[in-house]
Amino acid sequence: MSDLKDLCSGLPLDPLPPNRGRDPNVPHAPVRTPNLRAEEERLALRNALRYFPPSHHATLASEFAQELRQYGHIYMYRFCPAVRMRAYPIDQYPCRTRQAAAMMLMIMNNLDPAVAQFPQELVTYGGNGQVFSNWAQFRLVMRYLSEMTEEQTLVMYSGHPMGLFPSLPSSPRAIITNGMVIPNYSSREQYERMFALGVSMYGQMTAGSYCYIGPQGIVHGTMLTVLNAGRRYLGTDDLRGRVFVTSGLGGMSGAQAKAAVIAGCVGVIAEVDEAPLRKRHEQGWVMEVTSSLEQCIKRIREARTSKTPLSLGYHGNVVDLWERLLLEFERTGELLVDLGSDQTSLHNPYNGGYYPVPLSFRQANQLMSTDPGCFQSVVQESLRRHIKAINKLSDAGMFFWDYGNAFLLEAQRAGAEVSKVGGGATEFRYPSYVQHIMGDIFSLGFGPFRWVCTSGDPQDLAVTDDIAAKVLEEIAANVSERVRQQYRDNIRWIREAGKHKMVVGSQARILYSDQKGRVCIALAINQAVADGRVSAPVVISRDHHDVSGTDSPFRETSNVYDGSAFCADMAVQNFVGDAFRGATWVALHNGGGVGWGEVINGGFGLLLDGSDEAAKRARSMLNWDVSNGVARRCWSGNTNAYETIQRTMEENGQLRVTLPFPVQDEHVLDRALQG
Repeated sequence: MSDLKDLCSGLPLDPLPPNRGRDPNVPHAPVRTPNLRAEEERLALRNALRYFPPSHHATLASEFAQELRQYGHIYMYRFCPAVRMRAYPIDQYPCRTRQAAAMMLMIMNNLDPAVAQFPQELVTYGGNGQVFSNWAQFRLVMRYLSEMTEEQTLVMYSGHPMGLFPSLPSSPRAIITNGMVIPNYSSREQYERMFALGVSMYGQMTAGSYCYIGPQGIVHGTMLTVLNAGRRYLGTDDLRGRVFVTSGLGGMSGAQAKAAVIAGCVGVIAEVDEAPLRKRHEQGWVMEVTSSLEQCIKRIREARTSKTPLSLGYHGNVVDLWERLLLEFERTGELLVDLGSDQTSLHNPYNGGYYPVPLSFRQANQLMSTDPGCFQSVVQESLRRHIKAINKLSDAGMFFWDYGNAFLLEAQRAGAEVSKVGGGATEFRYPSYVQHIMGDIFSLGFGPFRWVCTSGDPQDLAVTDDIAAKVLEEIAANVSERVRQQYRDNIRWIREAGKHKMVVGSQARILYSDQKGRVCIALAINQAVADGRVSAPVVISRDHHDVSGTDSPFRETSNVYDGSAFCADMAVQNFVGDAFRGATWVALHNGGGVGWGEVINGGFGLLLDGSDEAAKRARSMLNWDVSNGVARRCWSGNTNAYETIQRTMEENGQLRVTLPFPVQDEHVLDRALQG
């Protein structure tokens, strides 16, 4: 395909492409405010120009300087390709190895306007989850991948391609690190500065690791969270007529509307930005849209009475919605909400991640760029109002949880009443969804396993869905009841996945599975590629938000209570272990979910091409990729993880894990410390 060949030819320099600027037809990232000094602006410009021969510096310097001052970053819009960005079938990429072609496909899917939140700023999701820092990096990466052999590895430093380095056929074809800065400098302010200088980057989780699959990637996890919240808080998994209120319809949070309907409840989701709200409505993920609080209340009552699943998008501020629900309770005594959460991007509260009352969307964007200090004060006041309404509704009987987006963390920093009396460093008035819901699932070894059919053919996806369902049904017949419940949820999910039309971008699927399920599904799909039932290779991956992939004390490891919640050994070990056990590419990130400096996380991609070698890699890598985290959770004292790792050792004679001996008599500690 000539367009893809041109895309892989490197930076177009003779002549330079026309500078078309920003496309007014796509959403754009908020203006960044790095507050660079004059000498730092000069350094940022010098850093950007080093991608180009000196003969072009005079032309490019002025427009790069304008981008820096106008948008707070040098994106190099001139080099944004005119070719339609999407996941093309793998055979259309001009590569010497299919492993490289698979990475190209995944990168272009991350930048597909139907998938990406701010495609021209190379942001996939989360407001600032970058695939690359600028378009020169994208073009160089595509060229390197087109030239790569199976004895080379592409080395990526925070979006920058350091180059192709000699390696072994068994080595990963790419090693990616994002945001790996010295710990004492991992602050929000330093991040803004380093990103503006072009020397570091926030890759979120699956943005900078090229493994995002659209909001489907979190639909399933959100559905499981809502289902299990019903079981825990409401004593039922029949959620008909139950109301779930939350916020956010962006790249990740956009899953909430679809997940609510699949779970059977009434989902009311507030979104201040009309663009993502309209996108989710057009995709069919949001059933109804209104900007009227009165209409919201009316539709909630109707859906509760009829027990009809509904996803209602409220175009407005979630604080206004919470306060209106509180007013209704105070007027009538009727509590219209059963479950509540929040998915605003509070890992990035002062740069477009959270839009405060009473400002409009436009007013907020203007204030955050013209007076960042004032904007920060308005955000903090809004968070205090936000929590005040939630607290009163919670006292009335609503169940609320933190969705791992730093909501309670930032609310606490704003002075809101979220502290837990006698709580530890990772505990608040409300639990995180990991502490009360997903943590037990992780400790059983279950997490978000996913795959992408590189043919782009929906029929291949249907075949792999069927393969996965049959594998899970077979395994589920011989497991404990606690594990069987997870299998039942996932079998239901995968059997119904096609009818819910969740594919956005690449032909991809996600489900939650444990170690045995992941290995068996991967091997079965690899065999289907080998015998032609699936027409092209399949990439397997997972969200970094998983059993082993992430150390995050306010999310993934918030239910680790032995003092190691703030340690990052697990995620780093996982990254290294995946690399030498067969991954096609691996990534390690600072930031993701709860924000820069708050988490270390990693992920992988592995190409199943039908070969015996691919099967060997999948078996070795996937076993490690789950057992690592279960072993760590076991050592921290989690009983589910203890039982899971014991069972895994019985099934694998080569696995030997150090098991803890819990203190059975607390008086032993009392006597020792008193003495």
